Amino acid sequence: MKQIALILSSLALAAGVSSCGQGGQDTKTATVNDTNTPLHLLAPDYNVPYGVPAKEAVKADLDRVLKFLDANTPIGVKEDGTLEKGAFRLASYEWGVTYSGMLKAGETTGDAAFTKYTTDRHSFLAEQAPKWTKVLKDGGKVDAQMRQVVDPQVLDDAGAVCVSMIRAQVADPQLNLRSLIDNYMDLILNREYRLADGTFARMRPLANAVWLDDMFMGVPAIAWYGKLTGEKKYYDEAIRQIMLFKDKMWVPEKQLFRHGWIESMDQHPSFHWGRANGWAILTMSEVLDVLPKGYPGRDKVLELFRQHAFGLAALQSGEGFWHQLLDRNDSYLETSATAIYAYCFAHGINEGWLNPLTYGPETCLAWNAVSTMIDEEGKVNGTCVGTGMAFDPAFYYYRPVSPYAAHGYGPVVLAGAELIRLLDKTYPRLNDNAVQFYSKDYSSQGPIFSEE
Repeated sequence: MKQIALILSSLALAAGVSSCGQGGQDTKTATVNDTNTPLHLLAPDYNVPYGVPAKEAVKADLDRVLKFLDANTPIGVKEDGTLEKGAFRLASYEWGVTYSGMLKAGETTGDAAFTKYTTDRHSFLAEQAPKWTKVLKDGGKVDAQMRQVVDPQVLDDAGAVCVSMIRAQVADPQLNLRSLIDNYMDLILNREYRLADGTFARMRPLANAVWLDDMFMGVPAIAWYGKLTGEKKYYDEAIRQIMLFKDKMWVPEKQLFRHGWIESMDQHPSFHWGRANGWAILTMSEVLDVLPKGYPGRDKVLELFRQHAFGLAALQSGEGFWHQLLDRNDSYLETSATAIYAYCFAHGINEGWLNPLTYGPETCLAWNAVSTMIDEEGKVNGTCVGTGMAFDPAFYYYRPVSPYAAHGYGPVVLAGAELIRLLDKTYPRLNDNAVQFYSKDYSSQGPIFSEE
């Protein structure tokens, strides 16, 4: 409000409105109004920065996150032979997303430090795997972090880390990750529990439960395995799984997914949890990345991606964030979901799946919001902790947030990296105080009253 008052004062002076007469004597203050002041030039008092992010600022944000994570995810072995522990686990699904984000950031920025973060940790896990595989076979106690690598039991153990390893292996065939990849894929393809129709499912919290999260935990790895092996049957299975999830989880009138589905329910409550919807649209983005253009069924995935993006865009808050429960504005604003949507919107624009005129401004707004949650140390704040499935709103409303909720870091790195790519490919600018995306560079011009 102070900013608005100062601008009003300046505009009033420019319009000849004064509060003092000659000799400093008070005179009647004229009301600032439509005839004496160009009110449309008043600067809004935004709570979150507004405008086109600067690439240098985005890179600085990513650098801080990298520095923080590098210091808090050590790679090494203690005297007792177990892995050193940092603030985050090296083999969790959350860290699989972080590994993929770092690879993306290295590719986009040209800064090898991001790539090295991932390849160092991948290589460390690969070096440790034979030792712990032997311990497992001998009936010994396996290090908790390595257990997820050598003996994955659920999709959370396997999918996201597997995708990051396939990305790295495809980019650098000299890496020694294939045995780990194949081990993860054995769980995903052959051992994970499924419904009778083949949909990935769990037996918790109730029997035959379908979690929207599992769309991401399993499907992208299947698609990427198709790219790695060249076998089309994996592309077909990835598409089939997306359509199976759509049949159960998609709510067409909202253009959103419900978080949970229970086979024995005759009516299915719809709680549109933000991060789960993020996993769903990120799944489609990943699958679209690897499916060849024109591949049978790809058009159905692309259409669902676009519908979902449109449904999400309609629910962005005025602060740039999305809510914990997307369609409930009294639930809190959440960072990790916002970062996932920022990434998927930016990536969709960059790949030609989404229109920059429609989604570019919301992408900038989302990143500006996310950037306010990255502190000076590089911690990401405002992220909901791990969340189960529930069928009442209070459960979601009161989930805690923590800078040590690992779910926020990968999405933030992905979003920042893809935004830099977006800013390199497009021509956004402020015009009449609003962010607009243009087909040519108007940065040297003043206000645009008529686009050519």
